[in-house]
Amino acid sequence: MTQSTVLITGASTGIGAVYAERFASRGHNLVLVARDKTKLDSLAERLRHERGISVDVLPADLTQAEDLTAVEARLRDDARIGILINNAGVGQSGNFIGQQPDAIERLIALNITALTRLARAAAARFVEAGEGAIVNIGSVVGLAPEFGMSVYGATKAFVLFLSQGMDHELSSKGIYVQAVLPAGTYTEIWQRTGIDTRTLPQMMEVGELVDAALVGFDRRELVTIPPLQDAARWDALDAARQALMADIRQAEAAERYKAL
Repeated sequence: MTQSTVLITGASTGIGAVYAERFASRGHNLVLVARDKTKLDSLAERLRHERGISVDVLPADLTQAEDLTAVEARLRDDARIGILINNAGVGQSGNFIGQQPDAIERLIALNITALTRLARAAAARFVEAGEGAIVNIGSVVGLAPEFGMSVYGATKAFVLFLSQGMDHELSSKGIYVQAVLPAGTYTEIWQRTGIDTRTLPQMMEVGELVDAALVGFDRRELVTIPPLQDAARWDALDAARQALMADIRQAEAAERYKAL
């Protein structure tokens, strides 16, 4: 039986490149998307040689409308693609008021707009086929406003919410959605944001992260948090959220707001 082709964004380095290696080792053909064509070509050639698979290279800057539209079209039109790894993203250095408007716009364009549009393009065809998988790479920072990465964290909180909402809507139609929430991981994102990793606490190696995420993928977890040591803590948080929603009475203000 032919394995689904996997389209991976941000595939030239880091998490995306390791996902490419791991899916190649499982016998999947690949479509690799990133800005750096030279790195994509090098990775593609190596995987073709080592694994005997087909690898297509699709250079794209997903913050640019024309490039984003081209990747959407590939997801819509290529029936061989059955898995989307929505990995492309950019980080943030500095506090909220230190962010420049163009940097904020790029952060949101890549981490939110592009991710959402690609997920939507893939999901529409997957629903018609009755099967498919979408992996959205988030971050534990989306759970922690106290980390002081307000814009980046907000984009990753969006990724988690979107994934949960997609699962609610699409799981009954045969679509598997996974949100992967890494903590600090040794990738090039730190260099791009000007942060010296030597000043940070020890982080996770990217291979260990992706391997753990793929265990969650194989188990069909909705939310996979590789560095979380006690899974019951996530279960408790989600249960508390649902209990909070059950206590909301939208037609009536709570008593504490009725008295001066």
